[in-house]
Amino acid sequence: MNLQDAPSLAPTQIELPLTPGTSGEPFKQAAADGFILGGFIWRHARQDTSRAVVIINAATSVRCRHYSRFADYLFANGFDVITYDYRGIGESRPASMKGLKATWSDWGALDFEAMLKRVQRDFPGQSIDVVGHSFGGCAAGLGASGQLIRHLVTVGAQFAYWRDYAPAHRWRMFAKWHVVMPVVTRLCGYFPGKRLGWLEDTPAGVVQDWSTPTARYEKRPSGQDSHVRNFAAVTAKTLAISISDDPYGTIPAIERLLRYFTGSTNTHLRITPEDIGEQEVGHFAFFRSAYQATLWPIALSWLQNGELAPGTPGQTVPRN
Repeated sequence: MNLQDAPSLAPTQIELPLTPGTSGEPFKQAAADGFILGGFIWRHARQDTSRAVVIINAATSVRCRHYSRFADYLFANGFDVITYDYRGIGESRPASMKGLKATWSDWGALDFEAMLKRVQRDFPGQSIDVVGHSFGGCAAGLGASGQLIRHLVTVGAQFAYWRDYAPAHRWRMFAKWHVVMPVVTRLCGYFPGKRLGWLEDTPAGVVQDWSTPTARYEKRPSGQDSHVRNFAAVTAKTLAISISDDPYGTIPAIERLLRYFTGSTNTHLRITPEDIGEQEVGHFAFFRSAYQATLWPIALSWLQNGELAPGTPGQTVPRN
């Protein structure tokens, strides 16, 4: 289906000036194991049970502040919003990274789950929507309370199976993330990503999950069969957005993760940079302010209505 062939009908939206994003109100939240997480919350003055709350799950080793401008946009368009950092990252970084016990599964089953519980407590009666970038889309399926999610939007979401990387970049990415990163981590006790200019410093357990070359999430070092059941319990209307020049978010990578969401109604939207008048977008640019007029309305429409607006750029990928 070519969505550009449909009549144009943009989602109801408020656009913001292209200025740096503002931070929401900072908060601290304990996960079930007592680990203190930090983040930011955008909350309207009056509670309204017709208003949904959006939780934004970050990519691996990307600070939640990266999503502040997008959170501003969602807030301006009627949502309450929560951004947060996984344990070991940004607002949730301890004094020392060495010895920190943190895995991908902890980020989903403990940290994201803590946000679901917070929304239940602080926003009673409001629907819960989720936006997940890269691993953040995987994290959305790991929480035990995932059945609470109404609408889910993922962007480039996958769990780094190396054979799914874009062929033109595969061996360079394999060397970087599956050889160099684990070797440096063993030497330092964590991955010093900031010093290398490779994202944020990252816990050793996350590196082990990322670098293990297996096609099944439950076969990762921190994976469990119970995680498969948690994915299946998510019944959200799910939109998986992938960008054609994203070397991580290839069609096989997106589809590999979507197959875990067996209880959801899943739509995979594939967008080329040319669809929105750009030469390149890649893996990280979706949440930059430059795309609020072209890419952000796609996510907004899905969060508002659980549907793609007619005229949405890109093509839907046939489901297997």
